[in-house]
Amino acid sequence: MSLPDLLRLAVAVLALLALACGVMAWTGRRTIPDALVAVLRAAVQLALVALVIGWIFAHPVAVGPYLAVMLLAAAVTSARRIGGGWAVLPSLLVSIGSGAAIVLGVVLAAGALAPTGQEVLPFTAQVIGGAMTAASLAGLRMRDDVAHRWGEVEAMLALGFSRRESVADLGRRAAARALVPTLDQTRAAGLVTLPGAFVGLLLAGAPPWRAAQVQLLVLVGLLAAQAVSAVGTAVLTAPLWAAARPMVTAR
Repeated sequence: MSLPDLLRLAVAVLALLALACGVMAWTGRRTIPDALVAVLRAAVQLALVALVIGWIFAHPVAVGPYLAVMLLAAAVTSARRIGGGWAVLPSLLVSIGSGAAIVLGVVLAAGALAPTGQEVLPFTAQVIGGAMTAASLAGLRMRDDVAHRWGEVEAMLALGFSRRESVADLGRRAAARALVPTLDQTRAAGLVTLPGAFVGLLLAGAPPWRAAQVQLLVLVGLLAAQAVSAVGTAVLTAPLWAAARPMVTAR
């Protein structure tokens, strides 16, 4: 990117930031520093990520370790969001990792993506992020539902049902609800919003039909990965929630 391009980008970003801060001033001055810090942090993080990914593209052998670190970070983030301590981390690693691995395997086996870092890394990163979101939503919903309906769970345990069986219905409901956002996103693609991959490819100069193809692959890949992740989280964490009444998550 040339210096004039950087200057134009800086002007646009600063103008939009000033607009956002001006509007947020109505809500109270405390939100303005938060916005400034958030934008500065995003700029630094994106610059660092760009440098790292540029290096990875030049050294394809680093793609696997980078995705492994990303998977671990996703599982830790989801575990902290759900609660339950580190006991949930192995289940989340399996759930999120399985969703991403299955989707990537299908896509590569079908030849829809080339087995190169430039294509595998951004696609898999999006899939891992989506799987993490589904795991967090399913885990939170299941934890809260078990807490609210603990009497029913205790009754089933007293009747001889296993821990997993006693919360199975709650797990199915939690997994289904965790998929609502991605179902809405898929349903509204192209009508309510233009998804990120589609817009990015258009800005990069790709033909609209190619952008649509890639975006469809991303959307369906996200849906599949999130389905595996949500169901896996509900099934694998079930014994943990049924062992003792969990605390309701603060909203």
